[in-house]
Amino acid sequence: MNRIDVRKTYKLYIGGNFPRSESGRSYPALSGKGEVLARVSSASRKDLRMAVEAARKAQPGWAGRTGYNRGQIMYRIAEMLEDRSETFVEQIVAAGATKRQADNEVASAIDNLVWYAGWADKFAQVHGNLNPVAGPYFNISAPEPTGVIGAIAPTEAALLGLVARVAPIIVSGNTVVVLASEPRPMPAISFTEVLATSDVPGGVVNVLTGSVEELVPWLADHGDVDGIDVIGADATLRERLQQGGALDVKRIVGLRGSVEDRSPQLIGAFTEIKTVWHPKGR
Repeated sequence: MNRIDVRKTYKLYIGGNFPRSESGRSYPALSGKGEVLARVSSASRKDLRMAVEAARKAQPGWAGRTGYNRGQIMYRIAEMLEDRSETFVEQIVAAGATKRQADNEVASAIDNLVWYAGWADKFAQVHGNLNPVAGPYFNISAPEPTGVIGAIAPTEAALLGLVARVAPIIVSGNTVVVLASEPRPMPAISFTEVLATSDVPGGVVNVLTGSVEELVPWLADHGDVDGIDVIGADATLRERLQQGGALDVKRIVGLRGSVEDRSPQLIGAFTEIKTVWHPKGR
């Protein structure tokens, strides 16, 4: 029997669900040779607003889980991604990479998830501390998640770039709204299917496909977004994100560095330090 390719129009990923764009728009995802691989939903301003609302609703519950539990869930994402590694390799090769490059990118994405999962119950010991004070009390500082974070996925290395930005954001208890690579959206779309089957609570990660240039101003100016990772944006969009962030003092991260950077400092970049004073007992 001959194989029949089913032409799909892929949807957005918001609140753990796969809604169509309210605009009804879509655009073609092209291969490296210019062939149409699929049609992809093009998110609108309203879709972005719904994604931020879903992220805000999910954030307290996600932050309230133990670091150990968040680490378990992130490790499960890595397992599911590994189970579907052939699909991701095919998509990356179709976008123009060699088989070896695709294998390395998928392996690096899995490794990133496992690495950050291991930090889930440890980063607080690195970023927090017992402060020396002169008096009969303890002074303890501990990191807490910033809240709802926006992220721009890099155009190149569409899978690894997405994972390398999302993992350090969510490991501490933040939730995220990601604008996927516009010309190479297929790995991001498949990653949402991994998330949907990996015990990740709905709303923790929300992925929008479409015009990044169109969505960036609404993300930059949204009053319920607490911070933005801009490393995947070009110079013009970074400037726009900084301008929007200045309006309500959003934290802007990613002005320097590589999309493949991996460090516990990236976890700390989207945390706030809470300091508690407690009297010593006699």
